Amino acid sequence: VLAGDHVLHGGGHQDVAVFRGEIVFDHVPAPQRPLVRTVRVRVGAASGVVPESLEFCFSAVVVEGPLASARIEIESVPFVLRCGACGAETSAESGIPICANCGSPAEILSGTELQVKEIELAEPFTGAS
Repeated sequence: VLAGDHVLHGGGHQDVAVFRGEIVFDHVPAPQRPLVRTVRVRVGAASGVVPESLEFCFSAVVVEGPLASARIEIESVPFVLRCGACGAETSAESGIPICANCGSPAEILSGTELQVKEIELAEPFTGAS
């Protein structure tokens, strides 16, 4: 298992890099790519990425080639805010950092990330002895 956070920022095409398998290609040596079984990704509710679309595209793109046995697991992350004025921690559907309690600007705690958390590899077959 290759673990660690690969946080994707800026651009606007981060989801393309994930579903095309480019992140896997960047972190897994070519001989081990056929061993990739699961790519675990965290997708924030306000990231601009639709989890179902990401899953569909990943599956469609890797159907042939070295990642054919890979699947994507998506963890949805809620959009959570902390208000600087009233201190409330709230979830919001809109993706707008405004406190639902008092209407003041709020700090974003989570929900904007698109993050590859882990790439799981199968154990290589070494043959029975």
